[in-house]
Amino acid sequence: MRVLSESQLGSVLAGVPAPQPRVVVSGNFATPMRALKVLDAALAEYRLFALNAQAGMPDREGVLLETPFVGAGMRGRPGLRYFPSRLSLVPQLLKNSLPPDVVLLHTSVPVDGVVSLGTEVNILPAAVEAVRARGGLVVAQVNPEMPFTYGDGLLPADEIDYAIEVAEPLLSPVPRPVADTARTIGERVAGLVADGATLQLGIGGIPDATLAAVTGRRGLAIWSEMFSDGVLALDRAGALDPAEPVTASFVFGSAELYRWLDRNPRIRLLRTEKTNDPAVIARQRGLVSVNSALEVDLYAQANASRVRGAIYSGFGGQTDFVVGALHSPGGRAIIALPSWHPKADVSTVVPRLAGPVTSFQHSFLVSEHGVATVWGNDSSEQARQIIDHVAHPAAREELVTRGRELGFTLS
Repeated sequence: MRVLSESQLGSVLAGVPAPQPRVVVSGNFATPMRALKVLDAALAEYRLFALNAQAGMPDREGVLLETPFVGAGMRGRPGLRYFPSRLSLVPQLLKNSLPPDVVLLHTSVPVDGVVSLGTEVNILPAAVEAVRARGGLVVAQVNPEMPFTYGDGLLPADEIDYAIEVAEPLLSPVPRPVADTARTIGERVAGLVADGATLQLGIGGIPDATLAAVTGRRGLAIWSEMFSDGVLALDRAGALDPAEPVTASFVFGSAELYRWLDRNPRIRLLRTEKTNDPAVIARQRGLVSVNSALEVDLYAQANASRVRGAIYSGFGGQTDFVVGALHSPGGRAIIALPSWHPKADVSTVVPRLAGPVTSFQHSFLVSEHGVATVWGNDSSEQARQIIDHVAHPAAREELVTRGRELGFTLS
């Protein structure tokens, strides 16, 4: 690893030979913004690939944005290239269809000749392998504020070509108070979580509310693609099994959470191919998968990726964990969402999804009004449960009428 100044790094990157090279950069809240700024100034045109990119992504002519999961930093951008893919399969995209020419990492400082990818392991080991296979560059923004985490994110420093040293706090999501509706939903979901369960929770207010509602459980384990401050709260409440490592692929949250991660042997961050492999998920004890959705229909299908036909996010790991949870002994796949969308002023339960389905065949659907038992019921009973226990009262009559037109037997 050769440490350069920013101007020196710019000169190196300006010599990247490929026309419109593809750059893979750490996503979520681990993007190396200073290194990315240097690259953006050095290259007139390039393709930028990131997962759940946050604010601050380059926004100019010549930069083509690519992603299988759209974050706030790419959402709504003209020319955005969205690649539908389960998160577990994104490494295969990088190996075969979308090989990178440059990989930008955000790492810890070296410890005994090794750096850690810290909060963001995810698809990055696969990206490094893919770029190495084609003779591309691996560049790191080395930051003493980045936690040193264990697992698959440990990278020998000599596998990094160039680095810049930047000491700055990691980015964190803006804290948002948990709304009353989300809190009620979280409490209902918590009623489906037993002592000793293994938890996977997605991103958002409802998963956070669920974690807050299970602090009284004991012997819980975490096997998830990501986690945030709610898991730290579980640990402090004594809810986690101390014999089980907290396993995920990436993390974001508060500065306090980042301090907890640093050199913590109980935390294990693995590459996406492991955390999101449905077969590996199925081997976890009592895996309870808790994810949200934008809307669900009477077929118990969930849309978590598109709004009025336009891409909003993507599959993420939801499809991986729904399948894995259903095959886990004692596992449950839960979709939780409010019954009404306040901004659009529409029901989130619709007769039939108008667009692509993100996931289907769940164990339970949950809203602030109740819990619909999906798995084990015939299709008409599933629809009845969704109408009676999940849908907003103002939408139920119309849903019954439309449900009958779709062939469901509804009283």
